[in-house]
Amino acid sequence: MQHITLAHQAQPNDDVLFQEVAGEAVLLNLASERYFGLDPVGTHIWGLLNRNMPLQQVHQDLCETYEASPEQLEQDLLALITQLAEAGLVTVGE
Repeated sequence: MQHITLAHQAQPNDDVLFQEVAGEAVLLNLASERYFGLDPVGTHIWGLLNRNMPLQQVHQDLCETYEASPEQLEQDLLALITQLAEAGLVTVGE
């Protein structure tokens, strides 16, 4: 697995179903038939990824939306993107 940074872009894979329920989301990878749950912040990030935003822009949006340090938001964003990539839900590129 590559080291993911804010210079990368993450694209949701075509074989992933998304269902939002009460501000949270469930993702289903059709290839592996595995579910992945997202909290409200993760659901917000998933929506930004679907708009083809580079991770730098996603981070900027998070900094403007949530009251947390930019460093904490970056750490949490990159951890989530790494988990999504490992689960086959997104493809990460430059």
